[in-house]
Amino acid sequence: MSEQSIKSGIQVSNSLKLVLAFFVLAIIGVQAYRFYWPTAIISLAGNELTVQVADNTYRQEKGLGGRSDLKYDGMLFLFPKTAPYVLVMREMQFPIDIIWLSGGVVVDIAPNVPTEPGVAEEDLRRYAPRKPANMVLEVKAGWVQANGLKLGDTLQVKGD
Repeated sequence: MSEQSIKSGIQVSNSLKLVLAFFVLAIIGVQAYRFYWPTAIISLAGNELTVQVADNTYRQEKGLGGRSDLKYDGMLFLFPKTAPYVLVMREMQFPIDIIWLSGGVVVDIAPNVPTEPGVAEEDLRRYAPRKPANMVLEVKAGWVQANGLKLGDTLQVKGD
């Protein structure tokens, strides 16, 4: 085997290692991204809230389930189209108020939604809005009443 053949083989081997390392890092990065939750500052009913944003299927499925409390003032679910999005209290450990919005306007509210510990997925109560929405805001139970939120109120994004 010539010296040139050996050098060529070493270069291919190093290139293969580099490509493999890139793919491994990419996979690790995608998995790590699942644990990152973006935040935003919104205004609703005269209140400024810092919320986590559930902007993809993984975050929307996970939601607030499995948490012992709200890390921020709430969670804002952003959906790609307007539809009657149905929510359940999957793995929830505290009650919440659910607010459906369409184009930033409150179209329905489910106040003081209780937890359902030990209930099988198929038996969880379904919460559906009376009108289609493209956003859902979940806040601590009682927030809607304490802040006088009503249908027609508007949400504004202040920053992120």
